Parts: sequence; C-alpha cells; structure tokens
Amino acid sequence: MSARFIALEGGEGVGKSTQARALAAALRARGIDVVETREPGGSPGAEAIRTLLLEGSADRWGPGAEALLFAAARADHVEKTIRPALAAGRWVLSDRFLDSSLAYQGGADRIATDALLGLHAVGSGGLLPDRTLLLTLPEAEAQARAMARDRGAADRFGARPAGYHAAVARAFTAIAAAAPERFAVVDARGVPEAVTARLVAAIADLL
Repeated sequence: MSARFIALEGGEGVGKSTQARALAAALRARGIDVVETREPGGSPGAEAIRTLLLEGSADRWGPGAEALLFAAARADHVEKTIRPALAAGRWVLSDRFLDSSLAYQGGADRIATDALLGLHAVGSGGLLPDRTLLLTLPEAEAQARAMARDRGAADRFGARPAGYHAAVARAFTAIAAAAPERFAVVDARGVPEAVTARLVAAIADLL
C-alpha cells in the first residue's frame, strides 16, 4: 500500500488528539504501518520550538514571530520525520499541519496567506497532506470541551478569548471550502467511536 500523509485539523476542544490516536489504531488494525506525530513538534528540534510557542504569557510572541516559529518547527518536522517516513512507505498521521498556521496566524491574526505559504515553500518545500480531516463542533460545545480538558491550565493559544477561537473556526471552514479535493469535513459530535468511524470513512478511498 502506498505511503499516505494524513493531517487532522480543527479548533480547540474538537478532540483532535484523541481522534488522532484512535484513527492510528484503526489503521494499524488494517495492517498499515503508521507514524503518529504532531505540530508544533514531531522531531527533536520542533519539540524544542513547541515549548517556546505554547508556554509563557499570552503576549510572549507577536503574530509574526509565531508564524516564523511555527514555520521553523514545521520545516524540521518535515525534514526529520515526515519525509523519511513517507520515503520508507509508511503512513504519517499528524495532529495539525500547515492549515493550523493558515487558520490561527492567518485567519485569526490576519497574516497574509501568501506570506504563510511562502514560509512553507521555503521551509517545507510546499508539502501538503494527501487528506486533511477537519473536525468541527458547534462553538459552545467546543468551548465546553476545551474548558473541561484544560481545567484552568490552557496553553497560550487555548487561553485566548472566545472571539479569537471563533475567527479560527471560520478560517478553517473557509480553507476547507477552498480546497475540497484535499479536505474532508467531519462532524465531531457524538461518542468518540462514532467520530472515529466517520474519520475512517473519510479516507476510505485512500485505503
């Protein structure tokens, strides 16, 4: 079976991390060799940058600095983890990738899409997933889930106000609508097993 690169995307509280693990398990049950990874992170250099990005005060970095740090982390992630795994014929399943930068730094922080894509072209050779799975929830439900998950210990992004997260959600919707050949939008409501089944169905043509 050919190597595939799958990314899970979505705002805070939609259950990406939980579903990434569940989807990886479902793929392994089908005999697929899967590399689970995440952003920011996924390689030693990128994990070091993750600490810089997620810890500290909300105003530790401005939007431009965040965009550069995310691009640097992604470049290392692609070079050290993603491309070698794909070259070895393995599947890669990443909890976030480029579209998170386009939604957070682009949609919410209003950095130009062309600028973000330029950084991605330089750092990561313009690599895109074979399929991007966008998990969606009604805003109130996503916020409630995020609050229950974080219990007052949200990272710099999770702690941002509701208006910021609403802008991120709108951006994800627009990004997916502009690239229907790559995206599958998946309803994240219901029990986790039902959501996982929807995710598997959304990549059935790649299996």
